[in-house]
Amino acid sequence: MTVPQMAELHAPAVWSTVDFISDLHLTANEPLTFAAWQRYLQTTPADAVFILGDLFEVWVGDDVVSSCASPELSFEDRCSQVLAAAGGRLALYFMHGNRDFLVGQRLMDLCHATLLNDPTVLYFGDERFLLSHGDALCLADTEYLQFRQQVRSSAWQDSFLAKPLAERQSIARGLRTQSESRKQSGQTYADVDTDAAKQWLTTAGASTLIHGHTHRPSQHDLGDKQRRVVLSDWDAVAKPSRAEVMRLTRTGLQRLQLSV
Repeated sequence: MTVPQMAELHAPAVWSTVDFISDLHLTANEPLTFAAWQRYLQTTPADAVFILGDLFEVWVGDDVVSSCASPELSFEDRCSQVLAAAGGRLALYFMHGNRDFLVGQRLMDLCHATLLNDPTVLYFGDERFLLSHGDALCLADTEYLQFRQQVRSSAWQDSFLAKPLAERQSIARGLRTQSESRKQSGQTYADVDTDAAKQWLTTAGASTLIHGHTHRPSQHDLGDKQRRVVLSDWDAVAKPSRAEVMRLTRTGLQRLQLSV
């Protein structure tokens, strides 16, 4: 596989705590997960929060956020307000996932957030961490990777975003239905390819890859002093509930399970 170009981000020396989250799949149908996320962003002591993709279950364009004040806020408006409040008090970074790759610069500007390339190398202290959503590393999922290549092209996105909002929302509902049918049928999703992960890490000069996407939270020793740290998805109504943060401090990485 071709290793993508890697952006680099140097953490300011004043940062002492950095949080990573992914795969919240926020939707109006799951208010408890939204509430847990809102409470987390209001209270985290982190200097920076990195959202590594799939914050939203679906995002059909930044125009879903209202451009003027309205007495009845949409779910997307409420999400934007939560992000904006967080972005006003800490450094906020967002990376596209396979569900919200149409998040654009308008939303980032509204929320005082920075859009990250996938992958990005984070320099924190004396270490280099490779950050990714993770979907591009699932090489066995060839059907999805073909779809990914199509929808990440500027031509496809320009054409899709030119459609009326209602049409885009209808298309998104259809794709979500297909995805749910796949889950119900018992189909499993491919995991990250180990050789590809090692190749990315070697190119980045990093020892730790942090990613989401697979919903398989764990830590994998890849050998050669390399490791792959997988973030959890969020689901406040699951038994037990899932609302996990990966926290990086000067002493290392720690998983935190939030109460919901």
